[in-house]
Amino acid sequence: MWHLGVLMYVVALVVVGLTQYLVYRWRNPKCNGMLPPGSMGLPLVGETFQFLVCGKSIDIPPFIKTRTQKYGQIFKTSLVGCPVVVSSEPDFNYYILQQEGKLVELWYMDSFAKLFGMSGTGKDGSSASTNSIGHIHKYIRNLVLNQVGVEAIRERILPDMEEMSWKSLSDWSTQDSLDVKNATSSMVFDFTAKRLFGYDPEKAKDKNMRERFTYLLQGLISFPLNIPGTTFHKCLESQKIGLKLMKDLIDERRAMPDKFRGDFIDQMIDGMKTESFLSDDFVMHVMFGVLLASFETISSTLTLAVMFLIEHPMVVKELEREHEEILQNREKREGKVTWNEYKSMKYTMQVVNESLRMASVAPGILRRAIQDIHINGYTIPKGWTIFVVPSALQLNPDTYEDPLAFNPSRWKDIEPSAMAKNFIPFGGGTRMCAGAEFTKAFIAVFLHVLVSNYRLEKVKGGEITRSPVLGFGNGFYVKIYNKDRI
Repeated sequence: MWHLGVLMYVVALVVVGLTQYLVYRWRNPKCNGMLPPGSMGLPLVGETFQFLVCGKSIDIPPFIKTRTQKYGQIFKTSLVGCPVVVSSEPDFNYYILQQEGKLVELWYMDSFAKLFGMSGTGKDGSSASTNSIGHIHKYIRNLVLNQVGVEAIRERILPDMEEMSWKSLSDWSTQDSLDVKNATSSMVFDFTAKRLFGYDPEKAKDKNMRERFTYLLQGLISFPLNIPGTTFHKCLESQKIGLKLMKDLIDERRAMPDKFRGDFIDQMIDGMKTESFLSDDFVMHVMFGVLLASFETISSTLTLAVMFLIEHPMVVKELEREHEEILQNREKREGKVTWNEYKSMKYTMQVVNESLRMASVAPGILRRAIQDIHINGYTIPKGWTIFVVPSALQLNPDTYEDPLAFNPSRWKDIEPSAMAKNFIPFGGGTRMCAGAEFTKAFIAVFLHVLVSNYRLEKVKGGEITRSPVLGFGNGFYVKIYNKDRI
């Protein structure tokens, strides 16, 4: 009997010793130099749960803010099992975003990769190289620019944006109140899906498709645990429905080859004849991702802009002055917004930039080190993820005076060089979002119709959260009045 007791004692010592060794190795990763300061958290989960803690303001997410104050602008952590270096250092971020294919490569957390099918394999199952990924990104970016780039906006899209804004605001003005985020999400979703894919929400079988896409955003920063009841599991279920919609649109378009419209989905299907990476599955996921990225950024920024306009009547007066001047300079007041008029909206663009700065919709930009990177005496080991935080740059009090104050006029004095490093709502480097001008134009045209013809009044709500995704608590409800009927 005593032999068994000794054996159990020895086993216990071995387990304790091995556990201590593994915990030590987890907390002190190997590095050919000195790692940035920080904590790796618990084995496997790291500091994931702290990262997901919801902040109750528009300020920098609490996880980022507290650690930046403690460790500095560059610190180490671990999220969903991955070693990560988080950076809010402007010069380093700017440098890293220019180094894709040299020091870093595009990278996604498991939750994002699973939701968007980023498996890194082609039709033949082979792994995608850095060069092939670069080619794929360039190809897709060019297709998006063909549809929503500057030329497309100038030649075709501006009048449609204005028409959608008129229709939406007219409908909303008949309601006792509406939730701005839900309303603008539906508006942008319908507009973008119709333009890119020919999707008609009036004929759709699933009337909750937009809500499903909105919910998916939470899955991007959730723990990738696919168990019933978890956020990630619910997101995957919604993803299946969204991908089924994309597959139906592809099949429907293939069945009508004589009705070539030249939109995004037609271009993708046509590209399958020459590009080996364009499988049905890949195209479905690209359509899915483009749609989600476009409508979420615009609707969140628009919602925030509306909140601030209600709180700042002097900003509204300045907007009204600018847009009344545009209307008076037209031959026909009821004409459509032109490209020259859009480019003349100087103060409006200051409002747009300030809204984008404060919204910081993207929770982060990810890259993975493909070789050791040395910065400020520290080493970021090969294979580690680098997490660039837009909100930490765009709400930095060292860059923006009183950063939590809505002040569009601050943009009169900001130099372009400062914007390049401290204002990245659309990313940076070679992967600057292809929909950047589309987003700014949509918001500007919507504001043109809004301030020229309607008045807003807050009804209830207005709580802002970051988790680290921007959220609006229990909603933000307003009443919209037509000025002609007041």
